[in-house]
Amino acid sequence: MEDNDRRVFTRTTQTPEETEKLAALVGQRVREGTVISLLGDLGMGKTLFVRSLAKTLGVEGEVTSPTFSLMNIYEGICPIFHFDLYRLEKAEDLEEIGFYEYVEEPLGIVLIEWADKFPEAMPEEYLTIAFAPLPDNPHGRLITFDCVGKENEELLKELDEFCQF
Repeated sequence: MEDNDRRVFTRTTQTPEETEKLAALVGQRVREGTVISLLGDLGMGKTLFVRSLAKTLGVEGEVTSPTFSLMNIYEGICPIFHFDLYRLEKAEDLEEIGFYEYVEEPLGIVLIEWADKFPEAMPEEYLTIAFAPLPDNPHGRLITFDCVGKENEELLKELDEFCQF
């Protein structure tokens, strides 16, 4: 795919339920081995998105933000590794939690909240989903999908076509 064919796309959700629906659609198309960076301020719906995506992928237990544990592992159709880097202060801390073991050759789906704190630690290929508030709706979100590297461009195109509601 040429750079001018690259598909950065956005979706607008008006309610948390619509954000959950969008995550479920993503969960139907995301592939094992995908790393996803989730960006946005506190309360923007990143964990809500992860929860719905995980449920779509067969996770039956509770899905919570790993803010204090730093990483949760969920078993579903494939393993889901959920990182929350909010509390980390320096990139060296990533080594201590085994971050690189999970993102360099992912054996499942890796979801990383606050990945923008350590952009240098991200792998060469990953999807980015960024959450921003809608100015006229406190519950609404502008959700932007993008990718870094060429590997996920087809997935990004597929998500753009599939994630309609």
